[in-house]
Amino acid sequence: MAVTGVRKLYTTLVEAVRRPTMLGQLRRQVLFFVPLPIPLFAVLVLAHGGLRWSAPGWTILVAFSVAVAALLLAFVVQPTPLPEGLSAEASVRRSLHRFRQITALRIGLALTPIAVGAGASLAGGGLFPFLAALLLAWPQLLLALPGYFTVSRARKAMEAWGTKAYLWAALAQPSPVEWPVVTQLARRIRAARAARSAGGTAGAGASSTEAAADSDREPEGVLGDHADLPERWAVPASEPPQRPEILIPGMSATPSARAVQRGRNAARRRSRRDAARSRPKAKN
Repeated sequence: MAVTGVRKLYTTLVEAVRRPTMLGQLRRQVLFFVPLPIPLFAVLVLAHGGLRWSAPGWTILVAFSVAVAALLLAFVVQPTPLPEGLSAEASVRRSLHRFRQITALRIGLALTPIAVGAGASLAGGGLFPFLAALLLAWPQLLLALPGYFTVSRARKAMEAWGTKAYLWAALAQPSPVEWPVVTQLARRIRAARAARSAGGTAGAGASSTEAAADSDREPEGVLGDHADLPERWAVPASEPPQRPEILIPGMSATPSARAVQRGRNAARRRSRRDAARSRPKAKN
């Protein structure tokens, strides 16, 4: 039973994260920064040469104070109320914009203690300042994660002046499933691979075209070399080909074809001329 419950919870979380809406996009932005302290902790361990926890008291106090201040601000900070007299469409746009701003602010508040703790840990020569900041920074990321409680509090704060905030409708708008940094990097890699494959295909096509042109080229001394032709027929390769009446003496130019008259007047003239020819001539 416990395994089934864990699987259902995992499936629900995966569906919520992969949802192609603005709510799912904001959740993906927050979850992207959750494992960020782990590689930073590994870098600090390598910098200290091992697990050295002891550090001066002032470094621990600085990291802990910044973490507590950021945690209190994450609880208190809320979006500003919407102005009065907004239409439903304007309310949807503004509420979504303000909720995205407050989510980005909460992510910044969660990452600030981690950065300060890492700096204090490097300055003190121990890992305890970073650990103290990390224990208070990870809950802030959970507060920044858009859930029912977070969205409801933000909606109430926006409706403080009486304007209805259609925040749930704004968060239900469609949005592509993208991850910060990872999606852009994957697109660039795919574009580079496509460019390489296109370049290879173009090079192969050019080589095959050159081979076909070489095979179709006439050998010199048969037709390509004009040394065996009369002097008046020999045409340099750089000059364009001339007309046959110029090359061969006594050959007249082909008479140009007579222009065909078209239109209603031409049809009438033709019909009258045919009728006149078909009439019998009168005898004198």
